[in-house]
Amino acid sequence: MGEEYGLLAIDLGTSGAKASIVTLDGDCVGWAFEAVPLELVGRDGAEQNPNLWWAAINRAAGRLIAKEILPKNHILGICSSSMGEETVPVDRNGRPLMNALNWMDQRGGPYIRKQLKGWINPFGTGYGLLNLLKWLRYTGGIPSPSGKDPAGHIAYIRDELPEIYLKTHKFLNSLDFINLRLTGEYVATYDSILPLWVTDNRDLKRIRFHSGLLSSLGIDREKLPDPVPATQVIGNLRIKVAQRWGLGKNIPVIAGSVDTSAATIGSGAVTDFDPCLTIGTSSYITAHVPFKKTDLMNNMASFPGAVEGKYLLMNNQTSAGGNLSFIADNIVYHKDSLLQEEKKPDLYKVFDAIVQKVPAGSNGLLYTPWIFGERSPVDDHFIRGSINNLSMKNNREDIIRSVFEGVAFNSRWLLEGVTGFLKNQCNTIRVVGGGAVSDAWCQIYADILNRRIHQIEAPMKANARGAAFIGAVGIKAMDFDVVPQKVGIRKVYEPDPGLRQLYDDRYLSFRQFYTRTKGIYKRMNRDLAS
Repeated sequence: MGEEYGLLAIDLGTSGAKASIVTLDGDCVGWAFEAVPLELVGRDGAEQNPNLWWAAINRAAGRLIAKEILPKNHILGICSSSMGEETVPVDRNGRPLMNALNWMDQRGGPYIRKQLKGWINPFGTGYGLLNLLKWLRYTGGIPSPSGKDPAGHIAYIRDELPEIYLKTHKFLNSLDFINLRLTGEYVATYDSILPLWVTDNRDLKRIRFHSGLLSSLGIDREKLPDPVPATQVIGNLRIKVAQRWGLGKNIPVIAGSVDTSAATIGSGAVTDFDPCLTIGTSSYITAHVPFKKTDLMNNMASFPGAVEGKYLLMNNQTSAGGNLSFIADNIVYHKDSLLQEEKKPDLYKVFDAIVQKVPAGSNGLLYTPWIFGERSPVDDHFIRGSINNLSMKNNREDIIRSVFEGVAFNSRWLLEGVTGFLKNQCNTIRVVGGGAVSDAWCQIYADILNRRIHQIEAPMKANARGAAFIGAVGIKAMDFDVVPQKVGIRKVYEPDPGLRQLYDDRYLSFRQFYTRTKGIYKRMNRDLAS
């Protein structure tokens, strides 16, 4: 172990911050986690305190480095990954002016729709044909009408909190905020700045802000950090931070990437058209491709990622593992008058055991996982989760399995668009993220998607592994083309042909349920658009 070298990888997700030491061979030899709370504000707000992000990173990194898993002088650099669509307004001293708006926050929806309203309304965006064509040409995507991206966040701050907007020196993504605290530098990466939808992404060698897009959104250019490639060394770790963590001087900090890019690289999927499915709080299917392309009908496109010279197809569904957290915290072990003193077990292990006992099809139940609206395969912030076909014969175990199946049905819907986009059947899919730890869920995915599933070794650590690989490329300690050799496969799951008819029928019902109820949800939740 003493002759091994590695990097410190920081991974910030919705649930908290992880610090990992990853060797140049891709082995995560140590990690520490610190939770960060999510604050739901009113009906459609979601916030986190950026200072709590940084405090959690400090505790996790300090505790991990103190273990001296690798000699401290064998830590070659620091690279981070983070959630992709947070917005933190900071002042000239880098201090947050308010809580960060989380990727689930949709309070900016009315403001962004008003900003971009047009006479002709293609695909129900409300933006107008000229706006739509302009955005697709330069960026490959469009600001979400739901407001669940930095374009909507900044519109909300500008129009609802003008005093905050005026005081803002820079609007930062969570990754940018981490890098600011690590180095003192205000920078964004090509993928962290992406969901603001103001960069011209047509040439990966010349990604830059587009003045017309900035003008259309009403955002001042000087309030945004300059974008750099994921592999760029942006500076050295600040001396005070290095001293606090017990590291030496001149530790390089590499820009890093958002979680979609990091997880894909950490899964080993760096070859063109090799798909990766990430099952975390949200879920997404990704694949590197050699072209910029947009499929507006299926809400997907390829955008700048972390691998030089490649675009990354990203197709994201809002809630995946978040549904299990909801069931665990709000239903099974909700601290109400019925349950106040019971100690909460490791429910995710319990869930895994339960779903293996319940037959495929959940004894007739069908669950829809849209507990916070949806963005893909449909961008519809009105729809909500549901348990359907419930009868006196069902029990809690049936409901739990139906949640696992419902999330996988939504992923199958995503996959249909992905295969058309890639012109590739994606017969084998790499799976990472917290949900990929579940053997039962991996098998459910194989059966519902009708695809071979490769469960990656240490799937929860894919983001950290990917960040470390990006950092290693940045300091020229390795190249991306060796990444697949450094990522092991823990287990392969084959689809059960005996379940094909059952799951095909249930998937048809899943799709029909959306078509036939979307109008009801819109009527019930229409005040969200006000």
